[in-house]
Amino acid sequence: MASLNFSCVLFLCMIAIVPIAQATITCTQISNNVMPCVTYLMSNGASPPPENCCQGVRNLNGMVKTTPDRQAVCNCFKAGAGGISGLNPTLVANLPKNCGVNSPYKISPSTDCSKVQ
Repeated sequence: MASLNFSCVLFLCMIAIVPIAQATITCTQISNNVMPCVTYLMSNGASPPPENCCQGVRNLNGMVKTTPDRQAVCNCFKAGAGGISGLNPTLVANLPKNCGVNSPYKISPSTDCSKVQ
């Protein structure tokens, strides 16, 4: 009986720990932060990204703390970009750098988000 109680306690602890590994950022938050960038990302890139775009990129960078968060951002970027025709893939890939943010992965339709650390 004691081992059954211990097993139940262990199981409950595991359930409590699992949500910690899930992303805490939503696609809505991501979209709201990068929405000011869409016009720039559809341009030829002759001008730098607008400040409100870069502010959103910096805000987003500050919100992303864990691997699941980075994977969520990657997946949301890929899903969102797939729904907007006319995006300049080079500008999309270079957006973090052009806003002074270091991205740990390439923003591209070919990025495997499950491998993002």
